Amino acid sequence: MPARLPSWAWVTGLTTGAIAAVVVLAVQADQGTKPVAATPRPSASATADAKPSARPREEKPAAVPDDSGAGRRIVYSLGAKRVWLVDASDAPLRSFAVWPGTVAPDPGTYTIGKRTEATTGSDGVAVEHIMYFAQKSGVFVAFSNAVDGSSPPPAEPGAQTGGIRVAKPDGKALWTFGAAGTTVRVVG
Repeated sequence: MPARLPSWAWVTGLTTGAIAAVVVLAVQADQGTKPVAATPRPSASATADAKPSARPREEKPAAVPDDSGAGRRIVYSLGAKRVWLVDASDAPLRSFAVWPGTVAPDPGTYTIGKRTEATTGSDGVAVEHIMYFAQKSGVFVAFSNAVDGSSPPPAEPGAQTGGIRVAKPDGKALWTFGAAGTTVRVVG
């Protein structure tokens, strides 16, 4: 007749097995696909390199809009859905596409007010590098990026969102550049 194990041995064995299963599942989940910011990419042309590149090519910063003021500032173009970080000599340091919310600020000059390291956005997504600069129709307008780097989901019909979502690396650059009091110039 086989020897009977004490009950604590069964519990220890089951616990060890459960922990091992959780570790395996966590490793598999970490190796799965992760959401990334979806940005339009240029289409391939007949003169494209034969070797595909894992890194997108660096783009020359787009020209800063003419009607965007002067001096060190953040420029946000409503029509182009783009932001520029401009230094004191009016040179663009960085330019990037954004995903605007459903409530847009009016063209004009604003300043960065409150800054929040991280919170949950009105769309339920964890966001970071939140920089508030305007309010319209009772909705606060701010730049932010999703913690997981994803682009925002489409807004619910009738939803009023003031978040201007940026890609994660752009959110970090914007956060570093835009201290409280930094000018934000919104153009059409």
